[in-house]
Amino acid sequence: MSEIKIIEGGIFTDSRGRISHVNDLDMSEVARFYAIYHSDTSVVRAWHAHQKEKKWFYVLKGAFTSAFVKIDNWEQPSLDLKPEVFHLSAETSRVVCVPEGYANGFKAEEPDSILLVFSNKILSEAVNDSWRYDSHLWMNWNSI
Repeated sequence: MSEIKIIEGGIFTDSRGRISHVNDLDMSEVARFYAIYHSDTSVVRAWHAHQKEKKWFYVLKGAFTSAFVKIDNWEQPSLDLKPEVFHLSAETSRVVCVPEGYANGFKAEEPDSILLVFSNKILSEAVNDSWRYDSHLWMNWNSI
């Protein structure tokens, strides 16, 4: 059973414009946020992991393929780990909640996509809990 949670939101549109929301997202654990801008759909941002940091992901613009892998050994993770893959889009307002212990990876599906990332750790804590692995591990991003 997956530890990753999806929180569904909604989109309301009328003559004044559009409102995207995720009203059920509890942000009480959030300590910071940042935005990732992807202009190029060939770029893969993978794999970045944290032992103690939780993250929440939300697409502001465009769409992303996102993948998450539970790390079994931080120094030498197994080569046969299975990623959980999600399609995230600004057209389907939802947040993916990823607990500590996972590596994450992303590839934009549309040019100029924007991903908003929330974290439960301040930057100085996150920097000391940063693990990076080769993007070619665990899945073929080019087949997406």
